[in-house]
Amino acid sequence: MRSPPEGGAPTNRRLAGIALMCGTLAFFACLDASAKTLAGLGVDPLLSTFMRYAVNVALVLVVLNPVRTPGVARTNRLALQVLRSLLLFGSTALNFLALRQLQLAETLSIQFATPLMVALLAGPVLGEWSSPRRLVAVAIGFLGVLVIVRPGVGAFQPAVLLSIGNMLCYAFYVLTTRKLASVDSTATTVFYSGLAGLALMSPLLPWIWTTPTAWSTWALLIGVGLFGTLGHWLLVLAHARAPANVLAPFIYTQLLWSLMLGYLIFGDVPNRWTLIGASIVIGSGLYLLAQESKALESRGRRRPDGACAPRDPASPQR
Repeated sequence: MRSPPEGGAPTNRRLAGIALMCGTLAFFACLDASAKTLAGLGVDPLLSTFMRYAVNVALVLVVLNPVRTPGVARTNRLALQVLRSLLLFGSTALNFLALRQLQLAETLSIQFATPLMVALLAGPVLGEWSSPRRLVAVAIGFLGVLVIVRPGVGAFQPAVLLSIGNMLCYAFYVLTTRKLASVDSTATTVFYSGLAGLALMSPLLPWIWTTPTAWSTWALLIGVGLFGTLGHWLLVLAHARAPANVLAPFIYTQLLWSLMLGYLIFGDVPNRWTLIGASIVIGSGLYLLAQESKALESRGRRRPDGACAPRDPASPQR
């Protein structure tokens, strides 16, 4: 009798998980494209950020609320939940601001350095120290980011600093998520995710609000919330069907979606430095993934039941 695939998930469930993961990345690419389109229409990126969280919180509260899910708002680390939510808000706001001037592929290529930053910071923050080989991979990945950014070169755009800030915020967001995983339920963490962004943006509405005159603008504003919420929903479904180390390589399919949408909607053609730098960053990330997979297999062989519990990678998030 043939043994089941590694991780215990049947092949058809893994394929379903991979398909859901690809759908997740398509939604995230549409989220970025919608935000960039709104910026081109003159909509304040902060208003787009508000709508991103207003729609998200409204949809989440329909499913996760203290009435339907008693105790969902009870947390053992309230300060850490607030910090995590603030980091997610900072990541989103900086990304939307960067998209006013940068191509989709440029911002995404810099964001792909997030797993590298997480690997670098996991030691001092979580006590999960990286091996020398992993540190070399991290260093090479950051060289890829420098190829994209090219500081000191005439083509350098200050907006890339916003994108780097987005990457840093999200890296710390991932680290706080890992800390919370051991003390709070997933439902509680999801419940708190968008609250800080909504709370911070609501008082600013009188200064940033402009009533759209076109239905298409309304659709895009609602779309930034829907694309983000649906993307995260598919992400949860994907991880329920396949191990994290199987899904992780498909994170990079978002670059294909971004290249396609950038060309079709904005006529953007990435320059060779963006493509070269993105290739270096992706190669480093895939090497880190391969090292993690080997470590998981080794731990699985040492355990009597042969089971592995892979850590979730730095999945994309908006």
